[in-house]
Amino acid sequence: MELAFIIEKFILITVIFSVSLGVAAYSTLAERKIAGYLQDRVGPSRAGWGGMFQPLADGLKMFFKEEIIPAESSKALFILGPSLALLTACIGSAVIPWGQDVLIADRLVSLQVTDINVGILYIFGVVSLGVYGIMIGGWASNNKFSLMGAVRAASQSISYEIPMGLSIIALLLATNTLSMKEIAEQQHGANWNILYQPLGFLIFLVCSFAETNRTPFDLPECETELVGGYHTEYSGFKMGAFMFAEYLNMFLASAVMSTLYFGGYNYPGMDWVNEMTGPTIGPLIGMGVLFLKIFVFIFFFMWVRWTVPRFRYDQLMNLGWKILIPLAIANIVITGVVITFVDKL
Repeated sequence: MELAFIIEKFILITVIFSVSLGVAAYSTLAERKIAGYLQDRVGPSRAGWGGMFQPLADGLKMFFKEEIIPAESSKALFILGPSLALLTACIGSAVIPWGQDVLIADRLVSLQVTDINVGILYIFGVVSLGVYGIMIGGWASNNKFSLMGAVRAASQSISYEIPMGLSIIALLLATNTLSMKEIAEQQHGANWNILYQPLGFLIFLVCSFAETNRTPFDLPECETELVGGYHTEYSGFKMGAFMFAEYLNMFLASAVMSTLYFGGYNYPGMDWVNEMTGPTIGPLIGMGVLFLKIFVFIFFFMWVRWTVPRFRYDQLMNLGWKILIPLAIANIVITGVVITFVDKL
């Protein structure tokens, strides 16, 4: 393996990791600002102009606060829980195609860490592992509220991964590939999958809220019932790791939905823009378009949080098992029939 390739990938991984952390950090500020606007108040405004340094202040506060580990907890697992949640949230972006290949110094550089032919399965595997951090942290805390939050997180994850996977099966029937790069390339211009899989996208969107534990599916923490849920006993940096993992997962979910259903880095008139700007600026514009789509989804996550009330737990389970799974199966059948009919024509 040539040295230039290793350096290229190292720089790309560093940039993606830094951008992901930056987006997650400033998503906390955006959430508080959006909440303030929706509730007719100002939001953070003291740390820097317009509160722009608030995420840094919050991060320093979390880092320097005293960390308390309960005396009767399983200390190793208590530390492993937030570490695992943060790790799985960080590695999911490795298969996201952030843009077309860009020409830098006469070298064609891929804006994707790795293009494996089972990219979607990789993301599902990473997302599935993420819930173990919550389960381990809740169980190791030796607190009944934490344990109840962990059990809720596990059952919620299992319940909503099924319809999410079924919605992806319908998309795979239409695209005939598991590679994130190929799926993005098939949506060239404005030929986006949302036009062919609107029901599948709706199911995937609802399941994304449940998988990221965002309102109205935030039953694992549910302050009004469980004090703080799975992170009741956590403080300081470990508490911050759990919170940071949630925002990283929200960023990853937005990137996945943008790539699978809304063309990723593709946009109408892309070929003309690439001809006008060249092989260096053109792909960077496409990457900017992808991030714009991601930010729209992040805003939607936040908008829903401060608009829609939390489900009861029985409503959560009924929605997953009795509504979303039958809809996802019906979507697979409809997609298969349409594809068969079109092929015969």
